[in-house]
Amino acid sequence: MDQDTYKELKVLEESLWRAETRFDDDVMDKVFAEDFCEFGRSGKIYERNEMLLGQGDTFEITAALPLRNFRLRALSEDIVQVMYVSEVQHGSEIETGNRSSIWRRESSGWRLCFHQGTPKN
Repeated sequence: MDQDTYKELKVLEESLWRAETRFDDDVMDKVFAEDFCEFGRSGKIYERNEMLLGQGDTFEITAALPLRNFRLRALSEDIVQVMYVSEVQHGSEIETGNRSSIWRRESSGWRLCFHQGTPKN
């Protein structure tokens, strides 16, 4: 995987963990593919329309950045799997999860098709 793709996907993935981009529906509309779905860390399944949160419902995202163990795996020329460990602080507790995202290169750029979070022991 070339360094430009690595850097671009890292910025995009981390945008999901930054309040200033995560709660900007104009930005997220470009990030989430039309067929996006997520298997959340909680076990809940989310569709694309549930991911557009709007500016009104913002809150602090207490995720550790940069994302830990960030790596890419090419599945094809235009499809890449991103994997990393998330660490989110809730009070004195740190919630850790294994994360996997599938990004597809479209004519408009990289779009997020699928994401899964799994609790890490």
